[in-house]
Amino acid sequence: MHPNLISSSLGDGFDAEAVFSALFAGRDDVFWLDSGAEGISYLGSGSPMAVDAESVWDVLRAVPAGAAPGEGFRLGAVGWLGYELRAQTTGVIVARSSRYPDAAFLRVDRLIAIDGATGRAEVLALGHEWTVELVQWREQVRRLSGAVPAERRTPGLDRLDHRVAWHETDAQYLANVRACQAAIHEGEAYQLCLTTQASIAGEFDPFEVYRRLRKSSPTHHGALIRIGGVSLLSASPERFLDIDPAGAVSTRPIKGTRPRASEPAADAELAEELRASEKERAENLMIVDLMRNDLARVCELGSVTVTELLEIESYAHVHQLVSTVVGQLEVGRSPLDAVGACFPAGSMTGAPKRRATELLDGLEGRARGLYAGAFGYVGLDGRVDLAMTIRTIVLDAAGATVGTGGGITALSVPSEELAEAKLKAAALLAALGAL
Repeated sequence: MHPNLISSSLGDGFDAEAVFSALFAGRDDVFWLDSGAEGISYLGSGSPMAVDAESVWDVLRAVPAGAAPGEGFRLGAVGWLGYELRAQTTGVIVARSSRYPDAAFLRVDRLIAIDGATGRAEVLALGHEWTVELVQWREQVRRLSGAVPAERRTPGLDRLDHRVAWHETDAQYLANVRACQAAIHEGEAYQLCLTTQASIAGEFDPFEVYRRLRKSSPTHHGALIRIGGVSLLSASPERFLDIDPAGAVSTRPIKGTRPRASEPAADAELAEELRASEKERAENLMIVDLMRNDLARVCELGSVTVTELLEIESYAHVHQLVSTVVGQLEVGRSPLDAVGACFPAGSMTGAPKRRATELLDGLEGRARGLYAGAFGYVGLDGRVDLAMTIRTIVLDAAGATVGTGGGITALSVPSEELAEAKLKAAALLAALGAL
């Protein structure tokens, strides 16, 4: 039997942060897919699905499909795919493992959707009718959400003196940049996305850290996902894959970064510098070509096209160079086929992808874990929306980790690459009370 979805409006005046605080903060196995002030937020809890690195693709393909298609997330599965799943998608041998699960998902059969622009809230549940139990849940959501006052103290960003331990010293990172350039000069790669990791020991409240992060770094693909004691807190600006129920696929790779400036003229100058940069444009174009190639493996012949090329998107702390590639899945191909063909995203590997991942593994000397993977949802109606796990904090009982890095080309200036990596991590470390 195909899944049947029922929904009910709760009215206006709801705030996603307040609702999450009232219903889910401090709980395990919860999620908040946060589209910011102008988008739709999806909040809820779920049951952990039995997945591991070997089974995750089959488990996600088995998420029941057939619900009436609609806009946004219409129940299904929420979670993440870690970078080391590249063993399954690229065929490389992955000898390193992180302390985090390579894959984790929640089975979601009810949720709250809140329009950030209007405050209108709706509850969505799996069922054929509003049973007594579902009505009780709906009214509990209405009562507890409505009890939260609209005015709340905004969390500060005071430094809490947490100490940061970087995986490499600055000198080691600069040496790795030069090693990437040597590999490029030798013809082993065209571009390499080199990364590093900052770690902070201690205990952190995932909700309070995420409140800080979303205040300082608003974005269209933010998230707080907590599964089995691990929390993913993201201010990701990059959509990995969006696949609608009819099989239309789009990806929006980001390559190219400049900092923001407080003075408007200087800020506009930095954006234009990014737009005109030969190095940044070449980097973006290489990743666009890689994503076109990946999508062409599962899309109809001739359907893969570039609809936006080298566009500037500006966020709270950075300007980014973004392109858009679209395609149409071949008949008989599933959305998870597209995910497997494109994972991990070329913007976090380099080109050619397989050799790039091997070179980077040797230089980085660690598992990336959740960082450089993807997170989001697989819907009952066949829609998939996954963001890149970048600009992301990962929390567990041991503390926090933050991945960061950037694309290296033959034209890279090592000191500038180090500065870019530190810039991308700065807002995340500040949210953790460390700089």
